[in-house]
Order: sequence, then C-alpha cells, then structure tokens
Amino acid sequence: MSGIPKQVESLSATFSIQFAASVWSRFVGLLMAAILVQGRKTVWRFIPFTGNNALGHFSSFHRVFSHRRWSSRALAKCLATTIVEHFAPAGVLELVGDDTVSQHRGEHVYGKGCHRDAVRSSHTHLADRWGHKWVVLSLRVRVPGTSRTWALPLLVALSCVPEVSEKVRRRHKTPAEFMQGLLATWLTWFPQRKCTFSGDAAFATHRLSQFAATHKQLTLVSKFVPTAVLHEPPPPRQPGQNGRPRIKGERLPSPQEVVASHPKRRRLKVAWYGGGTRLVEIITGTGHWYRQGQGLVEVRWVYVHDLSGHHRDESLYSTDPNMGGKRLIESFVGRWDIEVTFEEMREHLGLETTRGRCEKTILRVEPCLFLLYTIVTYWYAHLPQRQQKIIHINWPGKQHITFSDAILSVRRNTWSHSLFPHPRKNNPVGKLTSQIKNQILNAITLAG
Repeated sequence: MSGIPKQVESLSATFSIQFAASVWSRFVGLLMAAILVQGRKTVWRFIPFTGNNALGHFSSFHRVFSHRRWSSRALAKCLATTIVEHFAPAGVLELVGDDTVSQHRGEHVYGKGCHRDAVRSSHTHLADRWGHKWVVLSLRVRVPGTSRTWALPLLVALSCVPEVSEKVRRRHKTPAEFMQGLLATWLTWFPQRKCTFSGDAAFATHRLSQFAATHKQLTLVSKFVPTAVLHEPPPPRQPGQNGRPRIKGERLPSPQEVVASHPKRRRLKVAWYGGGTRLVEIITGTGHWYRQGQGLVEVRWVYVHDLSGHHRDESLYSTDPNMGGKRLIESFVGRWDIEVTFEEMREHLGLETTRGRCEKTILRVEPCLFLLYTIVTYWYAHLPQRQQKIIHINWPGKQHITFSDAILSVRRNTWSHSLFPHPRKNNPVGKLTSQIKNQILNAITLAG
C-alpha cells in the first residue's frame, strides 16, 4: 500500500483482526469506495470502485452488513484508542454529543419513526421527519491548518420512538439515556482520563447529571433551567436525633431570582461560535439541584448575557462546582462543532442516502459512515504537509482548511495509490490495465 500513510495502514491492520479474511477484503474495498464515490452511499454504487476486492457475487458485498459476524462497537474502540493517542495524548478529553435525524425512505425499514427535525424546527414551528434518530458521542480535536476544533464521531446509538421499541420488544430509552450508555462505555475504555461532556438541553437531565457526579472523572456541561430548585447540602445529623435523616438543606434562590436581584455582573471575553470571541456578562453561583425521588446534585450555574445583543440570554450549568465561568461557557459553545460535523456528513459523506432495510444493515451502515468521518480526518492529519496545505474548495474570505478540503486530499491520495502505484525496479514502465482505465472513466463520469 505504498503512497498511503503508514499510520493509516497500522489502523487498517487493527481493524482487520475483527473480520474473517474473506469479509475483510470486501469491507476494506467498500471503505475505500466510500471515500472515492461522490453522491449516494449505496453498496451497489461502491462495487465498481472496489478494484481487485470486487471478486465474487455482488450479493456478498451486501451480506457484509446484513449477515456477516463483526462488531461495529469493537471497530469504534480501536478507532477511539488511536484518535486519543494521536490528537489528545494528555489533558482533559473534550466530549460533545447530540442527536440527528437522517431521512430514510421506503417501507419495512427497521427502526424507522417520525422524529422532530431540529434543523427545520424553531421555537414557534415544529417540523417532523420520517427516518432514524442517531445519538452520537464525539471527541473535539484540533486538526492542523484549521481555525476551530473538529468533533470526530466515535460512538453511535439508534434511538427509536416508543411505538417501534414496543414492536421490537425492547425497553424504550430517551436520547439522554442512550447518551448515558455511550458515556459509560467511554469511561470503561478510558478509566484514567478526565472528560468534559457538553450537550444541549435534551441532555440536561437530573439523572444524567447524577451519573456524571457519581463518576468523578466526568463533568457534564449543558443548559440549565432558570427556575431550577436549588438547596443547601443537608445538615449533619445531630446526636440523639430521631426520624429519617434530611436529604436536603435550606432552599436557595433559583438562578432567575438571583439574576433579578443582582444588578452587578462580571464581564468576560470568551471563545464564541464560529471560532471568534465575544464579550459577555455573567452571574454565577452554586447549589444542590434537587429532584423528588432522585436526590441532590451539586452544580455550578452561570447566567450569560451577550453584550452584542445577537444571542439570547442563557443559563448554563456544570456538575463540577469548581469549574470557572469562562471555561464553562467555552465548553458549551464548543458543542456546536458536532452540528458542523452533521452538516458536513450530509454534504460530503452521503448521510441519509443509504438504502438498507434489515436490522443489522441499519445498525451498521450509517454508524460506519460516522466513523468514516473520523477516519478521513485521521488520514488527512497524516498526509505530507504539502498536501495538507492545499485548499481545494475556495470562497471569498476562506483562509483555513475545512472538511471539504480534507476529504478531497484523502480522495486524491487514494486515487494516486489505486491508479498510479509506484513502479517496480524491474518494470519501471507499464501500460494501464483495462480495469484501471474503467475506474478512471467511471470516476470522470460520476464527477461530471
């Protein structure tokens, strides 16, 4: 595999252990084709681009996802270990999570349901969409030549509507419960690393906050309810005192009440959406968040007022009471990187264009597309520097690399390897085979 970075080859070798030899040859062919093919990501369109791996009946490629025995979770663990070692070998791991709905047409599709479309919905308008809701946990990393951090998907779960969960006889889970499971898996993989997870209001649940408070290496950052019920810690039990011990202390003012009665605010310059900075005013406080039957969770809350007037006032919180207001705001703002990832996947990796129907295919194909985004980023980071600095797609004011440039650089590297391999010493000159000619013509045809 000359021409492909050695680090990518080593990652490929760790993946190959999870497959039988015949399945791996087809899987790696589909993986390379998914990078090369533009537009819809279907197995039928991949087969002509699999090269020498396209031996056998075409149905054997479909069966890689629908019948063969391999674990996408095991691939995610191998990839997560590699990504952490390369991009974040030390320090706190910045995790972000969100859910996204991918449209999937057709009848008798496993897990399909009607979900709220966050992209087309607003505070006054609700838009629904038929398809799959994916709960995604990503790691924020700094990629060379970029102006902001990128959110690399590493763990994915399918969240179904209650009707579908009842039909398949599984307990219904909310996206927050799925995210708790993904975080539990992550903590099992990296028990010695401290993590900060940032999510939107859908993950600002008391149960998930309690999970983060229980695991000291994990900190949750999200939106906070301005009218949240806060208390002091329960007083210590006195000698000779009868009855049940108290589970909460005296009632504290809610964040909304503190803001209304506290005119003095502190100004901060913080990192903001889009890689810029913004001047804000904050009011912060601590307290124990109480929910009946669920106990207390100690939190640090921050009220944020944008002095430019372009962003509405928000209340945020963290399960680490010692976290500063600046870091808390910047951790939550960094959550927007995963929204950019979802949009780039729809634009460049064909999210929502798969056509699988059965359970195994649904639970494997699109999660592999999420992992493909991470693989492309890792591949791009190991290309020679002269290839990393090329901006393939330009527009007025663009000065930094985006994912569109990264995937084109990786695609060019892949074409160079598959179509123009380095000649051998004994045979420095040779003609192009008919197979390579057909691949070139197919690529030109699809690009046009």
